[in-house]
Amino acid sequence: MTFHPLDEAGQWSGDRPFSVYIHVPFCASRCGYCDFNTYVLASQGPDAGQRYLRAAHGEIEAAASALAGHDARPASTVFFGGGTPTMLTPDQLGGLVRHVQQVWGLAPGAEVTTEANPETLSEEVLDGLLEAGINRLSMGMQSADRAVLKLLDRVHTPGRAVEMARLARRCGFDDISLDLIFGTPGETLESWRTSLRTALSADPDHISAYSLIVEEGTRLAARIRRGEVPMTDEDDLADKYLASEEILTGAGFVNYEVSNWARPSTGPDGLVDRHRAEHNMAYWLGHDWWGIGPGAHSHLGRARWWNVKHPARYAALCADGELPVDDGEVLGPEEHHEETVLLRLRLADGLPLAELRADELGRARRVTAEGLGEESDGVLRLNLRGRLLADRIITDLLV
Repeated sequence: MTFHPLDEAGQWSGDRPFSVYIHVPFCASRCGYCDFNTYVLASQGPDAGQRYLRAAHGEIEAAASALAGHDARPASTVFFGGGTPTMLTPDQLGGLVRHVQQVWGLAPGAEVTTEANPETLSEEVLDGLLEAGINRLSMGMQSADRAVLKLLDRVHTPGRAVEMARLARRCGFDDISLDLIFGTPGETLESWRTSLRTALSADPDHISAYSLIVEEGTRLAARIRRGEVPMTDEDDLADKYLASEEILTGAGFVNYEVSNWARPSTGPDGLVDRHRAEHNMAYWLGHDWWGIGPGAHSHLGRARWWNVKHPARYAALCADGELPVDDGEVLGPEEHHEETVLLRLRLADGLPLAELRADELGRARRVTAEGLGEESDGVLRLNLRGRLLADRIITDLLV
């Protein structure tokens, strides 16, 4: 290991909230659009799951040792991502939650999320996840169009996703999110609108709607390059984003990040944003997190590092008691500034103008002059038109 995280964290502060991300790199099959660090479980040998678990527990111990002597902070959020975390049993996931609680503690009301695919869920599994301490379910529905699911190599049916979301509610989950993807080749605007309405019929608390990004090296990219399926154009993507805002806000959801909508809940002081994905908010607000698992990324202060990707190499390093770090970097003041602007401007809470330099303030005021955002109380917030052009606006601000 050439990058030593705690030597490089520099401005790490015990004042910032702390989160834990746990990457489970296994899937039953690999989707044609996916470029995440995932592996078909059956291809990794008969004991791949157990090797992974031993390694992940080992990394938790190594991370706790590395942080010993620093300000202790309980985890505000824990997130199991993948891959398909529910390829592991609820008891195995629960063992990791308990280990995190043992070494760092969990903050009161900590959000503990697992991603899941509909085909891996059942009443028994859902009950087990709740018993394991997981209180938020994020399910990959993607679409309600069978043709779209087939092109994406998803194996579940639209009905299965809705059925499992409703079952999760009956089992006792009170924080359920559905992930959707728009812009799949061949998807029509009406098909996308149907997907949104179908997702809403499952009564979720949160919906993520992401534009499909065709990554080089994926099967889908190869099919587009060969002319087998068409590439979606920007106007089509914009129309589908506008449909997302129309249908989701019409159902009472509130957009709090460019691609994320949450259903407000009623608390003692009125409506509150309780159903926001707090783990993702930790990313967007620049909080600290430690990533466990093959290829997982971590963030402490201005230090960023990432683990080795392959499960076998990861397991070998963890077995030797090492942190399985591949490499890392420390952001300089300019890079840190750019990261803050990029992330904050995507949030409905907006970007404090105090974060901007003098030359950037003039460009920020052009955003409001062009009708792409509003400025109030010293904060710049993008409106709906601005959200459509968020990437361009951020690039122009940082020129």
